[in-house]
Amino acid sequence: MSNTPMAASPLTRAVLEIDEYVSGLGWDRPARLFALVDTARLRAQEPSLAAQLGLEDESETVGLTPIEQDEIPSGKPLDEFLGTIAWPDAVAGCALTVERLMLPPSAEAQVPSGLDEAGLATWVAEHPERQEVRMTVAVLRDGSRESALRLREKDSPTEVLTGPDLVPGLAEALAATFAD
Repeated sequence: MSNTPMAASPLTRAVLEIDEYVSGLGWDRPARLFALVDTARLRAQEPSLAAQLGLEDESETVGLTPIEQDEIPSGKPLDEFLGTIAWPDAVAGCALTVERLMLPPSAEAQVPSGLDEAGLATWVAEHPERQEVRMTVAVLRDGSRESALRLREKDSPTEVLTGPDLVPGLAEALAATFAD
């Protein structure tokens, strides 16, 4: 993927690579899960897979390769699904891409009291200030984190916000998939 900055850390580059890949698929897509593997280790231990992924000629020796996993089961809450995951030792980290509706902080005071989860979701979906956002969150076994946020209304690679603490709850849920 060509739009990822070379100066970024390997984790940031992996998150931006996943964001670019998923953005090419369009919006209104289900969540997607990726294993992150050390590229040099992948080339050494699985040369045929590295060749299938187009990694055999890469000159870079440090990096992470995202490998998309099977589709996340529909109808199962994301937190429950993540609680069922255990990664093999060869996986250095994982990433998840998910779309959500987001409201500005000023809308918090407007939330009607007494709404259940379904009612709140409906209220947010109908709110005039709602924004659709795609979040890509990645964690490594060592605790490193990175996130990328892309607003649907600013759907451009130059408008992607990155940072390690943008979606802390999702990062913690992903980190828990590496807990013993």
